[in-house]
Amino acid sequence: MRTTTLGRSTVSVTELAFGAAAIGNLFTAVGDKEASAAVEAAWDNGIRTFDTAPHYGLGLSERRLGEVLRAKPREEFTLSTKVGRLLRPASPAGDDSANGFAVPATHRRVWDFSARGVRASLEESLTRLGLDRVDIVYLHDPDDHEDEAFGSAYPELERMRAEGIVGAIGAGMNQTGMLERFIRDTDVDVVLLAGRYSLLDQTGLSTVLPQATDRGVSVIVGGVFNSGLLADPRPAATFDYRPADPAVLDRALALKAVCEQHGTPLRAAALRFPLGHPAVAGVLVGARTAEEAEDAARMIQRPVPAELWNTLRLSGLLPWDAPLPTDTGAAT
Repeated sequence: MRTTTLGRSTVSVTELAFGAAAIGNLFTAVGDKEASAAVEAAWDNGIRTFDTAPHYGLGLSERRLGEVLRAKPREEFTLSTKVGRLLRPASPAGDDSANGFAVPATHRRVWDFSARGVRASLEESLTRLGLDRVDIVYLHDPDDHEDEAFGSAYPELERMRAEGIVGAIGAGMNQTGMLERFIRDTDVDVVLLAGRYSLLDQTGLSTVLPQATDRGVSVIVGGVFNSGLLADPRPAATFDYRPADPAVLDRALALKAVCEQHGTPLRAAALRFPLGHPAVAGVLVGARTAEEAEDAARMIQRPVPAELWNTLRLSGLLPWDAPLPTDTGAAT
């Protein structure tokens, strides 16, 4: 599987990364064996980049991911986690479904973008992972904490990178505005752009992606299926973690129809599309089962005919200024 080095760092990522939110019981519970099998299947299919966060299942994602990766040669994989939310013990009261995870509410999340909080968060993540280092650390969803994120958290990430504690630093968000500022005003190596550069949403095309290209910052694109709609367009599917409205569903179905005309699964086109942009180093896809991990690895390696992209443009389903991938994933 193709690899790319992030920004000016020495950290490399595979073009497909395993997103571990799902094995943290995102929305529905996953058994330990099933979660382990999903990570093993990703490994067996050439995926060597793995992403997690304390937020995912109140640490369950980190614990499960670390259990598998501890048995792998450390120099052969790239691991990212995130800072900004500390987990603190709480009296169990029901589950964590209000935050999207089917786990007991044994802890509460405490927002903390202070320098001390960043250090503490990473140390606690390493304990849950059972590893001595991670390769990439992202500031996680600092939307409502901009001043502290830029004034305290980001400088601490720079210090940690200078000390050799982490190899690459960045920010991960579901919006473009603040990521633009990170690219413009800091020395991040990478940003994680979630849900804003997909077949359904090209918000990042006019701002984040060209700025990243100009500044030599790499972009990892998450949410290429827009939380499910592009994986399987149907009335019950979700878009941006909410029920898809009829107009968005109709657009997804139109995309699927064009893909079928060209003998290509919509999932394959959705995975390949972001890789056409020169700033994009890889895409991040969640999987809760071995079958889902295997499917993603197959789909990203499946050639997508140029005629499909041209049809999408002519149909008004893709903007004309979006760079298109070739069959091998290189930008055109």
